[in-house]
Amino acid sequence: MKWPSGWPTGLLALLIAALDSHWSSAPSVHALPGPAAWTSGRKLAVRYQVRELWHHGYDHYLKFGALMSIPHLNALIADCPFQLAPLSCTGRGPNWLNPADIAMNDVAGNFSLTLVDVLDTFVVLNDPPGFEDAVRKVIQWVSFDVNTKPQVFETTIRVLGGLLSGHIFAEKPGQPFHLPWYKGELLRLAHDLGERLLPAFHTITGLPYARINLRHGIPKGESTDTCTAGAGSLILEFGTLSRLTGDDRFEKAAYKAYFALWNRRSDIGLVGNTINIFTGLWTHPEVNGIGAGIDSFYEYALKWYILSGEVEFLDVWQDSYASVMRYSRASDGYWYRNVNIHSGDAQYSSVDSLSAFWPGLQVLGGDVENAVKSHLTYYNIWRGFGGLPEVWDMNFHQATSFQYPLRPEFVESTWYLYRATRDPFYLDIGERILHDISIRARVDCGLTGINDLRTNGRDDRMESFVLSETLKYLFLLFDEENQLHADDSHWVFTTEGHILTLDNALLRPISPARRKLRRVESLQCPAYSSPVLVYDEPHNHSRDSGLTGGITTRGDFEYARQLVGRVASENETRWWDPDGWCVLPKHDPYTYNFVLSAHGEVAVEDLSPSAEKLVPVADGYLVHNVTGIRVHIVSRLDGKGYDIAKLGPYAVKTGQKIYFNDSQLILAPPGSQSGSPNSPRTPEVQLRFYLDYVDPLLQLQGPGMHDVISETVVPAATAMFGGDPAAPLSPGDHPLRFGHGDGVHVTRIPDNSLGCAPYAEDLDGAAVVVARGECTFIEKLILAQDAGASGVVVLGTEEQHINPSADAEDLADAGPEINDVAIVVLRRPDAQLVADMLDSVERYGLGEVRLVVEPLDGGHVDANQPANEQKGEEAGRVKAEDPPRVLYLNNHPLINTRLLV
Repeated sequence: MKWPSGWPTGLLALLIAALDSHWSSAPSVHALPGPAAWTSGRKLAVRYQVRELWHHGYDHYLKFGALMSIPHLNALIADCPFQLAPLSCTGRGPNWLNPADIAMNDVAGNFSLTLVDVLDTFVVLNDPPGFEDAVRKVIQWVSFDVNTKPQVFETTIRVLGGLLSGHIFAEKPGQPFHLPWYKGELLRLAHDLGERLLPAFHTITGLPYARINLRHGIPKGESTDTCTAGAGSLILEFGTLSRLTGDDRFEKAAYKAYFALWNRRSDIGLVGNTINIFTGLWTHPEVNGIGAGIDSFYEYALKWYILSGEVEFLDVWQDSYASVMRYSRASDGYWYRNVNIHSGDAQYSSVDSLSAFWPGLQVLGGDVENAVKSHLTYYNIWRGFGGLPEVWDMNFHQATSFQYPLRPEFVESTWYLYRATRDPFYLDIGERILHDISIRARVDCGLTGINDLRTNGRDDRMESFVLSETLKYLFLLFDEENQLHADDSHWVFTTEGHILTLDNALLRPISPARRKLRRVESLQCPAYSSPVLVYDEPHNHSRDSGLTGGITTRGDFEYARQLVGRVASENETRWWDPDGWCVLPKHDPYTYNFVLSAHGEVAVEDLSPSAEKLVPVADGYLVHNVTGIRVHIVSRLDGKGYDIAKLGPYAVKTGQKIYFNDSQLILAPPGSQSGSPNSPRTPEVQLRFYLDYVDPLLQLQGPGMHDVISETVVPAATAMFGGDPAAPLSPGDHPLRFGHGDGVHVTRIPDNSLGCAPYAEDLDGAAVVVARGECTFIEKLILAQDAGASGVVVLGTEEQHINPSADAEDLADAGPEINDVAIVVLRRPDAQLVADMLDSVERYGLGEVRLVVEPLDGGHVDANQPANEQKGEEAGRVKAEDPPRVLYLNNHPLINTRLLV
């Protein structure tokens, strides 16, 4: 069916509303829009639809693109396909009559752009005959000896990347796309193109011109401004070309250009959007964001590290990501602003469609949780239009540019998130995207871009990325058995969706000097947990086990819809519950800056610490005196805490450690005098939990009871407020009941598992066990004290110990009585052990568990792992080893630190 090129606005609005209503269902169900579960058969059916849509575009490109002919310019135009004009059913090439038409001429270089760009899509589609036919056509038709002036960036990512990917698959034996007759023709074409692009890099700074004539080089009077993405997103293709040909000029040029940009970053670690290639100065208005003009600069830092192992690109990725998360990320964590590169202040509230790649890059970098949030924003914008408008204003909740040229970025991120979470919600989104593109963009002669999403006004142009990226990622989303999904080698997709990989023989080993400096790279496994709807044990939320839900069951799922101002459809609201709620987002800053001092007082920054304070050592740095040293800490992606990324004047690399040997680093309650004899606190105490049997002759004899833990000793972190459970009593001191004498009874209140509500019962001197979360540590302790408890044991959720603190205002509100009770925190493995012990007692009715604080001179307990249970008849004391001692700042564990004091 051929739709009219422009629809009445009202009719289109009704269509979008109908589509949105059709694709909405209960928020408690995984498959939000889908009418049925995602069976293998359903995925295959959708995959077939994507394949058919792709061939509809490609076949018409071959049919009509090759017929393009302008009679009076025949001498200038080769008889080969350019881009497809799907409305007029003809080919489309450079605008020969208007060289200033950069919108067309930047990509249409008169060299069979679409044909080259789609080469490795045949690999994804598992179509060896189609791949071979396309390779033969490229060899027969393509030449770069043309008098055109395309953009260096677009030509590199679309054409050079396509040739390199095609060569890799055509040459590699042992896989279905190997061509025995192939003699490296694509690589020779790539090398020829690379040499024609190299003159663009002949500048003082090494930053390339944005455009170049492929036959004559740089024209006189060419613009000297370029964008960061254009100059900094060449290393994947140029580096691969150098590795495959042995000609290192290309990699050196791209490397120099990349670091010419990075070395000009601002003091807060942000690069600008545009730069003058001769002066090396950022041009007005000096803004940073994640969208157009900068986007793939970040992407190529991470992906070139993955592909080549060059660790300096990992450093750039980590540092630049930390700066973006600190300054560009909005306060709610769901979208990213354009900010001034020097101050970090917000400049614009617009979001462009190119930035929809960011959630996918976050997944690749390991930050799945933040990827889920940012993706939900783009998803809700899409639902309002049946496409993603080019520019969206977050403040005014409206689009300011309504084009949608079938860009791939949102589809790409959807694929990454599905591979990371396997949540069928993302399959539902993919099906919605396929349906919208099919309805709105499919015409008789191919696929057309949308000029106006409000009226469905169409553009007589099918961009090459529709076939090389958009439908490629959509196909992959539904193709569970695709060979790429089973390949865990270091291959990457370029920013144009081309598959690049390097044989191990082409990788360069890290130099001995750099290896000595960095030691072992400390890479992290990303942490993402599906929301738990019903816990296996309602009184113990620290286990994170139970009935889990998908993305649509997140408490903040509705927030993203409200954020973009999209009105909920009737089909959505009918699932709303009067007792339900929308969780307002809350997140910790991704980075912090501190000037250290031993006792928390304000210290003047030491800009050049001497060797008596701070010295480099073989595997990191050694700090003898913390006072005045500035540290920059960055959140870890595994959820375990933070790492120090900068220490004074030094950049701390992954794999390095910071050792603190300052004897002034002691725990003291806020407001105490460091010189008073009783102010220091022991940061950790040993707690002995033991089973006080009702009848010893009847215990541990029943089925399954041989696994019961009768006694265990675990380390616990003390707080910087309340009573000190390890402090020796002086004459006249009020005795602290918590863990002293024969110990105290340990209890757990299922109806108040977090300890954040007033207790209905009298705790009568017991130590109450609570889970971490929802309220502060001091609030947990005050509520327990009000109920008569002697103290609180918090089941922690982190692998490292955390010493709770409180500010002066909270302590003043609590009053001096807070010193009569104590609070301690167990790290996650030890919390699990104690929870198991309490479970057994409740299950078998074995009496009660009691807690004793072990004396400090009772022997050192040494270990790096949670306690190992001694079971059965030999069940006795189970001891735990101390984890590595790390430094804490504002209750944040710094995992790459070690305390030597």
